[in-house]
Amino acid sequence: MQATDAAAITLDDYLGMIPKVEVHAHLIGSMRPSTYDEFARNAGIELPRSAAAFYPYEDFYEFLKLSRLGTTFLNRREDFARVICEALEDGLNLANQRHTEMFFNPQYFMARGIPYRTVIDGLCDGVRQARRLWGVSCLLIPSFGRQIDERGAHEVLDAILANREDEVVGIGLDGAERDGPPERFAAVYRRAGQAGLKRTAHVCEDNQTMAEAPPSNFATCLDLLGCDRLDHGYNLLADSDMVRRARDEGKYFTTVALASAEVRRAGRFRSIARMVEEGLPVTINTDNPAMFGTNLAHSYRAVCTACGWGHQEARRFSLAGVDASWLDDTEKQRLRAEFTASLDTLGTALAANPD
Repeated sequence: MQATDAAAITLDDYLGMIPKVEVHAHLIGSMRPSTYDEFARNAGIELPRSAAAFYPYEDFYEFLKLSRLGTTFLNRREDFARVICEALEDGLNLANQRHTEMFFNPQYFMARGIPYRTVIDGLCDGVRQARRLWGVSCLLIPSFGRQIDERGAHEVLDAILANREDEVVGIGLDGAERDGPPERFAAVYRRAGQAGLKRTAHVCEDNQTMAEAPPSNFATCLDLLGCDRLDHGYNLLADSDMVRRARDEGKYFTTVALASAEVRRAGRFRSIARMVEEGLPVTINTDNPAMFGTNLAHSYRAVCTACGWGHQEARRFSLAGVDASWLDDTEKQRLRAEFTASLDTLGTALAANPD
């Protein structure tokens, strides 16, 4: 149902139909299960279970293992193009996702002898195809897995800088915080910033202990890494000083509605609600939609239901996604105007519902 066709809609309809931005999604975790299974089969890799049955995971570390397995059977330029184009199509069809910022980890492919050029050419092919076909946009964020050493991180950055594409807008840092504290990456982040790249990092994740992912990592990401926004951030809530600083800094946290382990979902919802209550800028994202069995519409519905939020909160999240994005100012203004018009139309349709 298009917004212009809606005479009266429910809140559930509204949450599905409103335009959305995803600024925290990973390439492998966005791969269609059928594509994941096909590529694994063609590569002669036996999966522990069908990709369609991956979720739920025993814990965060089982998820990481299966996610990294997915990097072992993408080899050709056309493989990367297919995966990202399918992911962007799914985001549009399932959640009216108009813009995406996608993480990918060059180190896993480069370690297998696949040139960064092959990876980035394929991803850009898929992004440009999706724009031509459906009018959706996507920016790319090469991300360092935390187990990489400093030399390896600089080698990856060398490849990124030597093969610049307009779609590559910044860098990220992901994986278990215990495997690589943010300070290890200060020099490579400084180089990236000097080269004009935006910077973000996964920080203070709630699937790790306070000792592994302490609130102080947030300050390190600001002071040493120069991050422009932060991914996750939930453990930050344990330190009132860090909460105060986060509020003062005003940088967006790209929170994820559904945790990798199902037992953590309720706690995740409570953390996101508290972050909003504390006045922290927040966006709602999927992280790994295919591997978590979700999409952005489903995630909006889940977090709004759990937190008792309605259409006004969802509207704010929709526009926050635009504001938090790394689109240039012209594109951001255009998208915000487009989103506002659609949200107004859908809000009128929702108000026409007598229920």
